[in-house]
Formats: sequence, C-alpha cells, structure tokens
Amino acid sequence: MDREKVDLTGAPETMLATLYGRALDSRAAKSILHDSAAADAVARIEYDFRKTGVNAATAAGIAMRAKHLDNWTSGFLQENPTATVLHLACGLDTRAHRLAPGDGVRWIDVDYPDVVALRQRLLPTPSGDYRVVASSVTDAAWLEEVPADRPTVVVFEGLTMYLTGQEVQSLVERVVGRFARGELLFDVYGTTGIRLQKLVPAVRNAGATLRWGLDDPHAIERWGVRLVEDLRSLDLPEIADLPAASRIPLRVMAKLPGFRDVGRILRYRFPALSQPEQN
Repeated sequence: MDREKVDLTGAPETMLATLYGRALDSRAAKSILHDSAAADAVARIEYDFRKTGVNAATAAGIAMRAKHLDNWTSGFLQENPTATVLHLACGLDTRAHRLAPGDGVRWIDVDYPDVVALRQRLLPTPSGDYRVVASSVTDAAWLEEVPADRPTVVVFEGLTMYLTGQEVQSLVERVVGRFARGELLFDVYGTTGIRLQKLVPAVRNAGATLRWGLDDPHAIERWGVRLVEDLRSLDLPEIADLPAASRIPLRVMAKLPGFRDVGRILRYRFPALSQPEQN
C-alpha cells in the first residue's frame, strides 16, 4: 500500500498529533474513543509521528476530550434530529464517521483547502447529507453559504488556541448572528497553557504558536452565548479508569498550582436567554 506523504507546518501540522492520539487510544486495552478510522489513517501516512510527543497519557487526554464533544454533539442531535452540524477546523478528525448522524442531519466540515484535499485522499466520505468546505474558518464568506434554516451545533476542537482573541470573538459573533438557535462546543487553553506552549512537543516541533487563552468561561457570554457546561480537562471522570501510568501524571498535574485550569471543554447555548428555551 502506498503511503501518503504529508508536508504540513504550523497549526495544520498539529492535527497529526491529535490523529495519532486517537489512533493510539484505539489500540489501548480500554479504549475511550474506539476510533479505528484514525488508526487506519495513521497507517496510510508517511510521517514521523514521534515528533508529536504523544504517549499513552496524552493520547488518553485527546480521546477523553473528543469523547465529551462527541457526546454533546449526539445529545444535541437527539433533541434536534434535523439539525445542521458545523465541524470547524475538522482536520483529519473522523467525528462524522464516529457519530454517523441520521439522514435528517446536515453535516458540514470546514478546513483549509490543502487540509481538505488531504482529508479527501485519506478518509472515506461519510454517508448522508455531508459536504466539506475548503476555507479558513476565519474567512467570513463561507458561513454565508450555509443555510440558516435549522438549529445548528458548531463543534471546534483544537482551534481557539491558534486564533487571536479578536478572531475567536468574530467567529462566535458571526455564528450567533447567522443562526437562530444552537450550541457551540469547543475546547480552550487557559492562559497558563498559552504561557507554557513550548513544553508541548506537537506545538513546538510544528513551529506553531498558541495565541488565545480563556480562564473564566463566563467572560465570553457578552458575545451572545450562555455557558451550559464547563469541564476541566484534568478533572474528567474517565481519568479514574485509566491505567496508573496514564492516570498518575494527570492527577499530579491537577494538583500543581495553575495547572488545574490549563484546559477546558466548554458548551454554550445561543441565543443567550435567561429563561429555558423551547425546542
């Protein structure tokens, strides 16, 4: 089998670290995500994955984060079976394959043109009402082409930290202004994580730069969203079930000053109404 040579740099290259983490997790005795498609994609790529620095512990962290975002997305689709899913900075993520949404769901993956081209060569096209948009997520034009006729859940993993604060705000406000109702599901680094970015091999070796961190999830509610769930990455319940070699380093980090807030997984709802919303 011919392998696909990958020549990426900067933030796009870091998607290979998360892909590799999901692949490692799929081979673990107690896999969290069971992402066999990620393992298949890794096997088809010509790349030195040692550069990512991903090990069993970090792979478990990647899988736990993805699992919670998957669960929130599935929950939204259960309540809104004819919704639109916008998966921003999709990279080589197989979320559409893992969730296999029903025929009534419109699923749109968005990423840079070269990433989309690589994705189309490596991954099978998901079934159902699926399409991919080749664009930077910070470009305002692509969003105007997305129909605004349905409840919309917007998922973006491993994106916000590579944007400036203004870019994140503009993205959120464009989404909230475009769709009548929906949710935003994403992860963030705290400002401590941004300061310590050179300690992350995947970021350092790719020559990427982390820019925006968030310490208070309520701070962005002024952008037109309402916080629904806030999970610290180092407090996720699945950590208790990990092997000791993976569990202990995460527990130690959680006790170090400043590290408990190094990363979060967040769920927001819009419009930001104070009263319960009607489905």
